[in-house]
Amino acid sequence: MAATLFHIKALCLLLPLLFVHGLAQINFFRNPFSSQFSGEGLLNGNGQDQSQRTNLFPFNFPFNFPFIGRPSHSNDHDAYEDREPAPRRTPADDSDHNPQLDPNARPDFSTDFKGSWDLVSKNSGVSGMHIILLPNNKLIMYDASAFHISDIKLPNGQCVPFMDKRSNKQMTDCWAHGVEFDIDTAKIRPLKMVYDPWCSSGGLAVDGSLVGTGGWDNGIKTVRYFKPCDTCDFNEYQTTLADPRWYATQITLADGGFMVVGGRRAYTYEYVPPPGKFNNKNAKYFLPLLDQTTDLDENNLYPFVYLSTDGNVFIFANNRSLLLSPKTNNVLRELPVLPGGARNYPASGMSALLPIRLDLNPAVPPPAEVIICGGAKNEAYGRAGRGTFIPALQDCNRITITDPKPVWKTETMPSQRVIGDMLILPTGDLLLINGAKAGTAAWFFADNPNLVPVLYRPDAPVTQRFTELAATDIPRMYHSSAAVLPDGKIIVAGSNTNPGYNYTAKYPTELRIEKFSPPYLDPALAKWRPELVKESTATELSYGSMFEIVFKLKGLRVRNGDIKVTMYSPPFTTHGYSMNQRMLILEKDMVVRTSRGMYRVVATAPPSGVVAPPGYYLLFVVHRGVPSEGIWVRIK
Repeated sequence: MAATLFHIKALCLLLPLLFVHGLAQINFFRNPFSSQFSGEGLLNGNGQDQSQRTNLFPFNFPFNFPFIGRPSHSNDHDAYEDREPAPRRTPADDSDHNPQLDPNARPDFSTDFKGSWDLVSKNSGVSGMHIILLPNNKLIMYDASAFHISDIKLPNGQCVPFMDKRSNKQMTDCWAHGVEFDIDTAKIRPLKMVYDPWCSSGGLAVDGSLVGTGGWDNGIKTVRYFKPCDTCDFNEYQTTLADPRWYATQITLADGGFMVVGGRRAYTYEYVPPPGKFNNKNAKYFLPLLDQTTDLDENNLYPFVYLSTDGNVFIFANNRSLLLSPKTNNVLRELPVLPGGARNYPASGMSALLPIRLDLNPAVPPPAEVIICGGAKNEAYGRAGRGTFIPALQDCNRITITDPKPVWKTETMPSQRVIGDMLILPTGDLLLINGAKAGTAAWFFADNPNLVPVLYRPDAPVTQRFTELAATDIPRMYHSSAAVLPDGKIIVAGSNTNPGYNYTAKYPTELRIEKFSPPYLDPALAKWRPELVKESTATELSYGSMFEIVFKLKGLRVRNGDIKVTMYSPPFTTHGYSMNQRMLILEKDMVVRTSRGMYRVVATAPPSGVVAPPGYYLLFVVHRGVPSEGIWVRIK
């Protein structure tokens, strides 16, 4: 069986990615847009209505997709038997209710508020394929540079030279493909990227810098750095990585370093070296799971990867998962198969590591639980390429990866969702947002946008976990993104189901940016909202140490169980997956009222980098489901 599968996949690799992004259904090198590139009215900083813009696609196709081919596996570390473990999944019921729920906590404040939407920018300059919040409260967004077009120019007449592979002529690209976005003023600053970050990965370094990995074409082995400052720009090292990393996942490890896993035809992982250093071919580790889970439509790109609380790394691809030791680079064990369909690109489900409870769980290590929701049937991508969009998956599945005999527990979302985003809110609840109800990821391959966000309460009884919220009127499908902000709002950007920038398509290139206010921002709950006193709260933390938090809160005196202290690691989000997203609910001492409307609580920092990798986090105080605004803290 293993040999047969090998030959099938080998034959598939002879097709040099003609099916990438759904292009098999159109003349590959024909301009898919009716209008020609005119160069007029393209730069518009005043938020011109998108329907008035020209379609921005300057050439037929300014590149050939590369044939990456099958890796040689010259350094086949730790290969293991080609086998598939049996699925183990049972329906969730109230016995799955989190037994660590604080018995002293009063219920969250009730509200009928379903959230609200605000348009905060009519023109972000670039479509937000990739997004991350930096500790200076600036958002970094970037798109692909392959099409040499956006809606904002590089400053001061700057241009990037490139070779047009269709005409074999040297040309220049004067458009910015990344921007810095001020979350308070909506001001944007164009950024320069020389090597293409299309479908790349990233995360925050210990010093708060963005470290991005991979991309496409000349950026496929690149590592790029961006420091949070008012004049900083990208610093890029083109040939750092050992393997091509297109659609790979990057995670932060216990020492603050990074691991990059997978990518198109890259069945390996590697560790990101320091700036200016380079990985040779022996620095990559072959991971058979990535090879074995590559079906005819792949369905295992952008794997879900998490640092577990025991120091091991959980890797999920397609429908299978394992635990890997980053110390020995040995696969420790496989977990049960998750049945029902595929979960990774282009099937593109959603996933998160559920909040790690340090407040009520004395266990060392604390349990680590992963949730995976939505996705698509394995055949959905191929069917979409023939014009049939089959319904996305509607299940949510949880598994405790630190359990010696883990089992998937399944429940049902209110609606189908593929290519959506899953964010952890300051309260520890989850928000499911963006995406479609049918089809898969890839250009033109999804339909029926899912406009309704869903709140998921992981600690509630099974029948009370899902709540549908206020709908947006802007489809956010393929290449959309979202991020949690310090004030508790959610910023939502991007969506581009088209090659180039096309403003007249059925689902046009989207440059508008919205903010969504979740139910805890109900104006009626504002009186119960704590306010952190930054000057009196520790912001530099040491592992295992106790630190003081001071906050204001009007009204009746608070009980100890009414307060939670949470720490949130802002993720790098792209293609429906938020890499390095992590929430910790901290152990705390008694909440003490120091004066009228003033409180102090002493919390204990996470015990180690295994539980909370070093770097920047947003710290929140949550009062019966109503969070304060967050402040930045750093642990190391």
